[in-house]
Amino acid sequence: MLKIGVSACFMYPDPGRVVFGPKTLAYIELDMAGYLAQKGVLPVLLPNVGKKMLEEIMEEMDGFVFQGGTDLAPESYGEKPIVPGKWLGDPYRDEYELKIMDFAINSKKPVLAICRGIQLLNVYFGGTLYQDIATQLPQARIHRDAEAYDKLYHSVELLEGKILDKIYAGVSVKERKVNSVHHQAIKTLGDGLEVQARCPEDGVLEAVSLQNENRGLVLGLQWHPEFSLGKKEAGLDPLKLYQFFLDRVKKSSL
Repeated sequence: MLKIGVSACFMYPDPGRVVFGPKTLAYIELDMAGYLAQKGVLPVLLPNVGKKMLEEIMEEMDGFVFQGGTDLAPESYGEKPIVPGKWLGDPYRDEYELKIMDFAINSKKPVLAICRGIQLLNVYFGGTLYQDIATQLPQARIHRDAEAYDKLYHSVELLEGKILDKIYAGVSVKERKVNSVHHQAIKTLGDGLEVQARCPEDGVLEAVSLQNENRGLVLGLQWHPEFSLGKKEAGLDPLKLYQFFLDRVKKSSL
């Protein structure tokens, strides 16, 4: 059985929360669990248990998936908040996930980095982020709507001849669309990363990969394939993408 290490989301102590109010919780979003837990695949939520123990757990993983969730802290990519008190991010999660990313990249294990994950990947390689698309790119289309949430879709341009274009060969331009649940995005591309896809309406980057093939598959997506599982309006088939990832995991674990 393939073991896929999944970076955790966190909820922090909250006196107003009835259950586990004083405690920090680590969790996986349920759509993500359903997406990853296919036949022959065991998703493993990676706990933040200290570097040595975490490394021992990660050694057992065949590949890694980074979930979406809270913003990255501006300080994690050398900036300060553009608006005092807003979009402060989660430095605790940043530090934890950057350790996992470092291990995965240096171990040459396949990586699928989703939404916050693509932003983390970009920051790991020295890139920066738009802290808020609407503020810093006012000409951009709406990329997040709290009410529509994962029902907000837009078209996506897959760069010709790249990984995603090959995965979705034969899919018409009209069918090439993805959900959009993010208010931050890549600003300066990280060293060694290659653009895979962008939003044709405003140029916002929607997917990147690691150019060095010797590092194994490293793919970042700004959309949430797990949110589209089983939906008629899903656009790009999320299982086709995941199967490609699993095939690369199998090859790297031989």
